[in-house]
Amino acid sequence: MSAAEATMFRIGLVQMSCSTNAEENLEKAIARTRDAAARGAQIVCLQELFRSQYFCRQETAALFDLAETIPGPSTAALGRIARELGVSIVASLFEKRARGLYHNTAAILNPDGEIAGIYRKMHIPDDPLYFEKFYFTPGDTGFRTFDTPFGRIGVLVCWDQWYPEGARLTALQGADILFYPTAIGWHPAEKAEFGQQQVDAWQTIQRAHAIANGLYVAAVNRVGFEGTPEAGLEFWGHSFVADPFGVTIAEAGDSAEEILVVECDRRRIEDVRRNWPFFRDRRIDSYQGITQRWSEPR
Repeated sequence: MSAAEATMFRIGLVQMSCSTNAEENLEKAIARTRDAAARGAQIVCLQELFRSQYFCRQETAALFDLAETIPGPSTAALGRIARELGVSIVASLFEKRARGLYHNTAAILNPDGEIAGIYRKMHIPDDPLYFEKFYFTPGDTGFRTFDTPFGRIGVLVCWDQWYPEGARLTALQGADILFYPTAIGWHPAEKAEFGQQQVDAWQTIQRAHAIANGLYVAAVNRVGFEGTPEAGLEFWGHSFVADPFGVTIAEAGDSAEEILVVECDRRRIEDVRRNWPFFRDRRIDSYQGITQRWSEPR
């Protein structure tokens, strides 16, 4: 039986803080990938934009210098590690596609060290301290899945996690698991009043994707405070894995660097889908309106 046909597969999520030194962050990510692989992880997912602090807190043209090509230095370094360890890696990068054209892109590296494909973030936010529209062109890859030796994965990025359409369209391509590299945190002035509600909503929407689609969902967030006390973000961690019925089977804390290694079972996908056959009962003849920006009452 090949690895892709095996019942079980193991994933690793690397939750870490980031400094202002890109090479330091890359070396830390590589070291944490080694740790995850040593604990049995076969697919390792890094957090969103792991090579830097979350620069979208401000609109500064000089920060475009953080971008890199794909293939480029990060995919080369991670490709070597993937080949050495025999793992697949999901790496979220600030992609320089051309002069003046940039994306928030996840690259998927397979155990041969080659790039299996890329996914460019589709939904781009523009909120206080999340000024991503200044930096990123919306993705044009569409929603995709990627075959690894360990299973078929779907990859979406951060703000994508709030949209059931992206999860469904990816799931329909046969993904065993959806990975969501993430950078989300609290505004200091809001944490006391709204902080717990925000974390609950973030986890609930993604657990709902697991339930609605009968697959595993894994979200990996960063930790640490970045920026000034008045205009900074406290990233809330809580990286987690939900099973195909939305049960949280592993979760990190809100402040410490952690590595989650979780075993996933394809038999659980089959069992949930047999008992909760949402795909069977979809009314695909009646969903045309979903492609409209808004629908007037009939």
